[in-house]
Amino acid sequence: MALPIEPSLPALARALHDGRSAVLQAPPGAGKTTRVPLALLDEAWLAGRRIVMLEPRRLAARAAARRMAELRGERVGETVGYRMRGDSRVGAGTRIEVVTEGVLTRMLADDPSLDGAGLVIFDEFHERSLNADLGLALALQAQAVLREDLRLLVMSATLDGAAVARLLSGAPIITSEGRSFPVQTRYLPRRAGRRLEDDVAAAVREALETEAGDILVFLPGAGEIRRVESLLLGSALRTDLLIAPLHGSLAQEAQDQALRPSPAGRRKIVLSTSIAQTSLTIEGIRVVIDAGLSRVPRFSARTGMTRLETVRVSRASAEQRRGRAGRLAAGSCYRLWGEAEESGFLPRDTPEILEADLAPVALDLAAAGVADPADLRWLDPPPAPAFASARALLGQLGACDAGGRITPRGRRMAALPLHPRLAHMLIEAEALNQGALACDLAALLGERDVLRGEGGPPHADLRVRLDLLHHREADTRFAGGIEIDRDALRRVRTEAAELRRRLSPSAPDIRADDAAGRILASAYPDRVAQRRPGPSARFLLRNGGGASLTPGDLLWDAEWLVVAETDGRRPEARIALACPVSQDEILAVLGDAIVREVAVEWDARAGAVVAHTLDRLGAILLRDIPLRDPPAAAVAAALLGGIRAEGMAALPWTDNAQRLRARVAFLRDHDPSWPDLSDAALLARLDEWLGPELAGIRRRDELRRVDLAAALLGILDWRQRAALDAAAPTHIQVPTGSRIPVDYTDPAAPALAVRLQELFGLADTPRIGGDRVPVILQLLSPAGRPVQITRDLAGFWSGSYAAVKKDLKGRYPRHYWPDDPLRAEPTRRVRPRG
Repeated sequence: MALPIEPSLPALARALHDGRSAVLQAPPGAGKTTRVPLALLDEAWLAGRRIVMLEPRRLAARAAARRMAELRGERVGETVGYRMRGDSRVGAGTRIEVVTEGVLTRMLADDPSLDGAGLVIFDEFHERSLNADLGLALALQAQAVLREDLRLLVMSATLDGAAVARLLSGAPIITSEGRSFPVQTRYLPRRAGRRLEDDVAAAVREALETEAGDILVFLPGAGEIRRVESLLLGSALRTDLLIAPLHGSLAQEAQDQALRPSPAGRRKIVLSTSIAQTSLTIEGIRVVIDAGLSRVPRFSARTGMTRLETVRVSRASAEQRRGRAGRLAAGSCYRLWGEAEESGFLPRDTPEILEADLAPVALDLAAAGVADPADLRWLDPPPAPAFASARALLGQLGACDAGGRITPRGRRMAALPLHPRLAHMLIEAEALNQGALACDLAALLGERDVLRGEGGPPHADLRVRLDLLHHREADTRFAGGIEIDRDALRRVRTEAAELRRRLSPSAPDIRADDAAGRILASAYPDRVAQRRPGPSARFLLRNGGGASLTPGDLLWDAEWLVVAETDGRRPEARIALACPVSQDEILAVLGDAIVREVAVEWDARAGAVVAHTLDRLGAILLRDIPLRDPPAAAVAAALLGGIRAEGMAALPWTDNAQRLRARVAFLRDHDPSWPDLSDAALLARLDEWLGPELAGIRRRDELRRVDLAAALLGILDWRQRAALDAAAPTHIQVPTGSRIPVDYTDPAAPALAVRLQELFGLADTPRIGGDRVPVILQLLSPAGRPVQITRDLAGFWSGSYAAVKKDLKGRYPRHYWPDDPLRAEPTRRVRPRG
């Protein structure tokens, strides 16, 4: 059905009465956030129980609660209230609770049945926040196991409702067309080489001259908002204008000012992040200027770091932004891109669960008794590699055991409204009477940086921020254009005070900022960093990553750091927040994680096996101590590894050993049962034939003591050793009695180089290989020069001998050249004795 929001409410109420779940799809501006909870409040099936509504943004949660309270003529905290981290306005009579930032998951962990709640509403579910996905999965489990009467309602503007309906076991989809006004879209492509802020400011000026009403400008972040505001204030704009920034880190009063209607006779320009994209109605807005960019967190499981990344908005987000211009009247939308570019936009935003740091989710699931996320129903399940990485971190922090079950420490961590790293840090610091310092650090790391630099990054040293928390300087600027963000500083102070109240240290707290590095290491044990050799401030992190400091940073001379934040760039990230730490402090905090190993390695330059005792903390080498008497097996393995690396030429080959290899190669050429003694085969079996010969040897020059021929003979079985000399003799005796060596250089053609006169009287070619293979005869002159090569001695005597004899007799007339060589006496001399 497609109805305006009011007519659709009875249908929605009936759907929830008849079933346990429903999906409501309504476009931006339909007013579902406030009208739906109020309309359902008195339904009989609620039986007086509460409505819990999850809002993904703090500002929207407060605004929704305030608007609903106004519609009832009440104050926030009576029938309608809100609850979020560090801010709660609920009372005994509160029936509608607007919650955010993981409050719902903590409610489910504390009370899996959600006793007292009759309906849970997931508003703006299309934003696919991590908390919304997790909360829905846990609520579905509670509904299936503990609370059949619990109703679930998913509300969205641009989500694929059919997929959500399937997840909710076929829940009905109620579609509301809402009320909206026509919005004219204009495309203003960015100019090449121009800054974003310049193009935005130009679009604002054009809209002021051609359009009526207030203007809402979407920018990616607070930095761009400040720069656009500065450009607009510095130009000759009309005096009736009010410029109102709007982002999550502003004080509540500043946020409220942006949401309030413009004062009479003035036009308002709201410079906002995507915080104004949904849930909020800003009265008077008739023009939207969309830069088409959004800043989103991206988590890298490889580095363990989350960093903000500026990305193109999706088509769904662009449509939502456009719709803000038509909430109350016809309007216009200026898009700072070309119309053809939209085809390259993603259709929808990527669900946060697919890209986020899953450590908080893993801890929440463990606290809820869920060891395997596959036990729950998800629209998109957590990616297995990222979840495994998160589970490994929780194990490292002592929050979960090997089976993923929560530990007592993990329960304490889950009770704190912090990332598991920071919660672990608070618990560790409490035992050292440094709870206040840890609260300050946690508040600083949980908030945007209190320092900002327009001309370059501010100093990375967290101790500078700690000083600011306790010294309220009037000056808002440091040297080098670095400014103090007073709003962020105020929020950090408030958060630190709230954390101290929650922690309730049991012992007196002695604040010592010099201990910041040690305390921080308990939160980021994988990000301890050691300075690399060289003049630059480059560091190796325990997790194997690389990071560096900006030249001139206060931490430039540090030898050791704990890195809390980087810009995430590869191959070497820039360090944004860190604390110095000493090696002794690292040993105190992470001593149990240090691995001692004995490293026995081949040093090619020294030509020897070297041995060390190494103390490692992940990728960082803490100590390297020479080892005099390493295990013999390790020495042999390192020596063999060195030989493999350098090849067979590293071995001291003797002629005897090489001839043996050639003889066996000849036999293998005719009988594959003989072993392969090629370089490749010997390297593959190096441990087997050479390893036993290496006892007591550590240097390359000591390999001369190894009898390689004897080692190679060990590869042959006893039958082969017995047959070797007969089948492949080293020498052949010729008629003069001389023993002539056989040349096996070519296994396919073993050769015998012999003077022709020593073969007189020999009728046939000598044979080897069990009399199967004739050798190649290299017949030599009396001077040892080749005169004929043959495998057929009988054919030589009867054929070409006569011509050879004639030639040799002319050159060697004093030598014996018989006419009948088969009847002649062989000789090694000029003539036979006689």
